[in-house]
Amino acid sequence: MVAQAAAVAMLAGTAAVPAAAAGAGPADIRAAIEAVPGLRIVEEKPAAPGFRFFVLTLHQPADHGHPERGGFDQRLTLLHRGTDRPTVLYTSGYDVSTAQYRSEPAELLDGNQVSTEQRFFGTSRPDPADWDDLDIRQAAADHHHVIEALRAVYRAPWISTGGSKGGMTTVYHRRFYPQDVAGSVAYSAPNNVDDREDSAYLDFLRTVGTPECRTALQAAQRALLERRTALVARYQAWADSRGDGFRLVGSADKAFEIAVLRAPFMFWQGRGQAACPAVPPADASDDALYGWLSDVAQLPVYADAVAGKFVPYFYQLGTQLGYFPVETAHLAGLLRYPGATEPRTFVPQDLPMRYRPQAMRDVDRWVRTRGEHLMFVNGAADPSVAEPFRLGDGSRDSYLFEVPGGTHSVRIAQLPAADAAAATAALRRWAGV
Repeated sequence: MVAQAAAVAMLAGTAAVPAAAAGAGPADIRAAIEAVPGLRIVEEKPAAPGFRFFVLTLHQPADHGHPERGGFDQRLTLLHRGTDRPTVLYTSGYDVSTAQYRSEPAELLDGNQVSTEQRFFGTSRPDPADWDDLDIRQAAADHHHVIEALRAVYRAPWISTGGSKGGMTTVYHRRFYPQDVAGSVAYSAPNNVDDREDSAYLDFLRTVGTPECRTALQAAQRALLERRTALVARYQAWADSRGDGFRLVGSADKAFEIAVLRAPFMFWQGRGQAACPAVPPADASDDALYGWLSDVAQLPVYADAVAGKFVPYFYQLGTQLGYFPVETAHLAGLLRYPGATEPRTFVPQDLPMRYRPQAMRDVDRWVRTRGEHLMFVNGAADPSVAEPFRLGDGSRDSYLFEVPGGTHSVRIAQLPAADAAAATAALRRWAGV
């Protein structure tokens, strides 16, 4: 009951301000954090000079509309620089690493950073779990709760950021709580507005890079599938040697086919034109083909030990976020599993999924008509943003930047000099630095 009352109070913005927060420095910041209701220090770890680093949990309602129905402890990390500095709310969109990490906005602002684990990922899952509680509005309410709880300690402006799914999560949080932060930087954030019309992804992959590179990728895919018997046996042996399997996806054969289908997308997303000479030719050895596929398409992620950790991700793709299609025409006669790359493949069959198209349309409309203090940084060669967030007439003090030739891991520092200066100036202005 005490925990529930504290959660309700913080959601209402009525949590008491810790006495130590007014001038909390390196000596007393721990006391200030411990005084925040619902927040618990799990561990303090060594940090770089001038910083303190904490692993925390914050109690969250499983359903923010009904906090009386129980909750879970959301895992966070805090990289403390000083209570007079801006604070960056960072998320990867998945689980949180408990290793010290400083995002680019936190570096540019010399600020604090709170990193959040998303609900249902890592250790941040209600038990029992009602999967209806895994949606973008509930996750946004988690972020709102984090900021409301810690704003008593960190009163300077807040900035939110994340990349890829973390960038998407950053935008969704702003949609529902636009005043929580002074600005947001979303890197490489897809915006799949209509999952029934995904031609933009296919068009992108048909034109990105050089024709020679695209042809080489397709030839490698065909060669891999033509040799699937030997290569799948190797894949299965690898899993067996680790006590792993393919119960979630269905079989090593199906997992292999999925990896082959996703290879071009993942190649352009993570490597780009410069890596084209490394694409193995069709007559390459089995070792060369298998090694390339394992590296580019990350074969371990389709086995249960890893795939099981990403069930929440694919559940979100299949219920609200949408997913990209793959090209199959050049693989006619070689495929065995229609629709294998769809999110449903990666979610247990006894877990119901219903796609709700209104969620992404609503967010897209808000960005274009009411979004403010938003910054999108994308790579020009990244298929993930074939459908990007776009600014509209109603977008105020917002920016869309593109790194020429950039892939999925872009940074403000990679922008052309004038754009990098403009992005940095906007970020510092939002943060009051």
